[in-house]
Amino acid sequence: MLRKNNVLGVGITCETENDILEYILWSLKSKTEKYFIVTPNPEIVLYANLHAQYKKILNEAKIALPDGIGVFLASAFLGHRLKERIAGVDFMEEICKRSVDQPIRVGFLGGGAGVAEITAGCLKEKYPWIKVGFAGEEWKERGSIYKLDIIFVAFGAPKQEEWIYKHLEHLPVKVAMGVGGAFDYISGNVRRAPFMIRAVG
Repeated sequence: MLRKNNVLGVGITCETENDILEYILWSLKSKTEKYFIVTPNPEIVLYANLHAQYKKILNEAKIALPDGIGVFLASAFLGHRLKERIAGVDFMEEICKRSVDQPIRVGFLGGGAGVAEITAGCLKEKYPWIKVGFAGEEWKERGSIYKLDIIFVAFGAPKQEEWIYKHLEHLPVKVAMGVGGAFDYISGNVRRAPFMIRAVG
């Protein structure tokens, strides 16, 4: 069971990145119920405190990654420090990287025009064992999707979490993850801050 800490009413997963990754990979080869992953940052937590239904959605996620130094520091200030800060974009890549021994089928939905397709290509080049089920506009062309292990949804908050919550039951996927602007970073459409700047939050 993955533990959570409460940060302003939003449950944030209190486990190491490695333990969470191991849980996900285990669940993908086990007959567990489908679930979704969210990546709360300070803006998302504050928005949730003004929107009860959105907070409910966040709290029903199996995994809520502490994506943002503000969430990490707030948890410590409230007296229950999180294990570590976990950036959603890095975690998305780690899932692909760690699946080398059990290749996964992944879908990419959202982002700007053509960005999902570029993102899928970039990840496929770095991690050739992953299988791309669909990317971007293929969703509209097919009207449905292949059976997937994971779908990454980049609509931005709160739209992506609301969309996942509404449709997950009917999607042929095991796991759905809202990834915000991750496609832009992975595709190279937007440059990330230098590592040292990200390291200090």
